[in-house]
Amino acid sequence: MTMQTTTTPQAPVAPAHGRLRPLGLHEVRITGGFWGDRQKVNGTATLEHIQSRLESEGWLGNFDRAADGTLPEGRRGREFSDSEVYKFLEGLAWEIGRTDDPALEARFRAVVARVTAAQEPDGYLNTRFGRPGQGARWSDLEWGHELYCLGHLFQAAVARVRTRPGADDGLLGIAVRAADLVCDEFGADGRDGICGHAEVEVGLAELSRATGDPRYLEQARLFVERHGRGTLRDIEWGRTYFQDDVPVREATSLRGHAVRANYFAAGAADVAVDTGDDDLLAALRRQWEHTVARRTYVTGGQGSHHQDEAFGEDWELPADRAYSETCAGVGSIMFAWRLLLAGGDPRQADLIERTLYNVVATSPAPDGRAFFYANTLHQRVPGVPADPAETSPRASSSLRAPWFEVSCCPPNVARTLASLDAYVATADDEGVQLHQYAPVSVRTTLADGRVIAFDVETDYPASGSIRVISRGDAASGAPWTLTLRVPAWAAGARLRVTPADGSPSDDREAAPGTAELRRQWRAGDVVELALPMTPRLTAADARIDAVRGCVVVERGPEVLALESVDVGVDADVADLALAPGATPVERDGRVWIDVVDRGGDGAGWPYVRAGEAPAEAASRSVPLVTYHEWAQRGPSTMRVWIPATT
Repeated sequence: MTMQTTTTPQAPVAPAHGRLRPLGLHEVRITGGFWGDRQKVNGTATLEHIQSRLESEGWLGNFDRAADGTLPEGRRGREFSDSEVYKFLEGLAWEIGRTDDPALEARFRAVVARVTAAQEPDGYLNTRFGRPGQGARWSDLEWGHELYCLGHLFQAAVARVRTRPGADDGLLGIAVRAADLVCDEFGADGRDGICGHAEVEVGLAELSRATGDPRYLEQARLFVERHGRGTLRDIEWGRTYFQDDVPVREATSLRGHAVRANYFAAGAADVAVDTGDDDLLAALRRQWEHTVARRTYVTGGQGSHHQDEAFGEDWELPADRAYSETCAGVGSIMFAWRLLLAGGDPRQADLIERTLYNVVATSPAPDGRAFFYANTLHQRVPGVPADPAETSPRASSSLRAPWFEVSCCPPNVARTLASLDAYVATADDEGVQLHQYAPVSVRTTLADGRVIAFDVETDYPASGSIRVISRGDAASGAPWTLTLRVPAWAAGARLRVTPADGSPSDDREAAPGTAELRRQWRAGDVVELALPMTPRLTAADARIDAVRGCVVVERGPEVLALESVDVGVDADVADLALAPGATPVERDGRVWIDVVDRGGDGAGWPYVRAGEAPAEAASRSVPLVTYHEWAQRGPSTMRVWIPATT
């Protein structure tokens, strides 16, 4: 497929300002490999599965009932079920932009028509509120999710207008009418309210970018500034849950409900960038730094509380009680990407990579029809297989389930994978920056007209070999800079440039951070980045009490795990510890580690005198599984953090 350059990138995020410009689906195309395979499953199986469940659960049917005036009788799903339809539409829009699939286009238009029919004449759109027998509009801002749902509607419309500008399906018109109503109701002279679940801020900011209407950005700014003033009623978990406890400029870390916190931070970043509010952006950077340093799991997951799906306090990161909701991972990527575009810090791309491989890739089953909602780092009891015909009432990890009563995660994964091409690379006035590694084709034009064309060949993360092949002709343009991210874990990386004209290669070390290569590129010039993929042992900060004295095995961007399937019949990974002096090794296509069995009959007192040496046990070598592949072979116990023996 021919890719063309347009002024506005076909991307979920298109800031008006910033250090970097995202390259969209029309400029970057993932052509295979780890993420290409997952995009294929997403496009051919997951989106269809989601639509079938939206139908069978009645969540799509709610719009039909709204249109024919039969609500509230027969309404099904939670108060936020409308949002899952909008996320599904967003995923479809990005997938249509990637593939031009006419069947998906027909499916998209059919769903939009049902949504259109449910919209009220003044622009109001929600199947849970506003009719006789239902709560009044905007009467439950803490829990009603009306504005949250509209935020996802706005993001779906933005995806559509960016991938199919001028389309006559009507989705953009629906979104604009609803956004106008929001501005009328909640503007400076309207209701002094916010939504209990942040999301409308992101949607309004992107809708402003897509339409050029400054009212929407101003409304997003108002919502951001109203947080932290005690706008919402207090609840059992406190206003921290809603990020309504401290003004955003005074907060030191992300806190409260992890999805809400990340969505809010992403929306605040949009506002900061587009209004030129450097103080707000600096506050958000400080919050990101603190959150990554003290409140993020080794997988990139966020949120350690089950009861309120929230961040814990600093260093509160229990492996066996990790909530690490898939949606929080998606939200973390949204926030980190916006900071990356604003400032170009490669550490944000590092976190995005870690979260993609160890949260987003972990959630869906290989067939794309079952999902993890939460992502524990230690499964103590073998899971129970989910009935494919049932809807799971629980979010906790067991085995992947086909659907949940709260099914925010499946369509969130779907829209992320469908738009993933737009998170690979960026451009500035000097060249192009590669942030994520996959087989890709890049074709773009810089602001001054320089044409850039190159392909990336790699089987990353199976290996650390990444080859960038220039397809440009030096005679057609001036020099430009190719910037490659070198992950923080990749000490010892090497970089080689082999010119097409046969002149000597340039071979050098590439320190973690970024490597910049400026030259007049010729067709056939090759850049090879070699990332060291030797498995490594990682220890936690000693202040993370729950895993003190434990290590995790990592290989490249992937976290590895012990799974009982690999250590013996009826084995319990809780009984295993790292053998003294053990180091991970690769053989037969897997990573192996020596462990000792600390188990016994469990009789007696479970405490001994400090310093007393445990009984010696023979060590044995066991294979590890990449964390994103765990629980694919049936019920099992699993642990990421392995106790170290001395």
